Amino acid sequence: QVQLVESGGGLVQPGGSLSLSCAASGSIFRIVSMGWYRQAPGKQRELVADNNAGGATNYADSVKGRFTISRDNARNTVTLQMNSLKPEDTAVYYCNAYVYTSSGGQWGAYWGQGTQVTVSS
Repeated sequence: QVQLVESGGGLVQPGGSLSLSCAASGSIFRIVSMGWYRQAPGKQRELVADNNAGGATNYADSVKGRFTISRDNARNTVTLQMNSLKPEDTAVYYCNAYVYTSSGGQWGAYWGQGTQVTVSS
């Protein structure tokens, strides 16, 4: 019904920058929120940043001042600009969207397939 396709990610040295993008498509009537989560090996998936329909943003304390989330409501896309990357930012990053579908009229949380971010020298 709803697909989230991520792009970006890769290998970067400490202190470097990367940008992740996510595009939502499919049976979408309304997207309430879009955001990014990450999961490092052996750890639980955690919120990195999200952006709700009203434009309010929320960041994990560990990324405040380094990461910036932006959303294009017209295009159903969300971008995560990551600066001053640290080795501890290494993880698989997942796009997330909370959507009200146009077919069936249901609320649901949807996930992208994940993209690897590795910060290493």
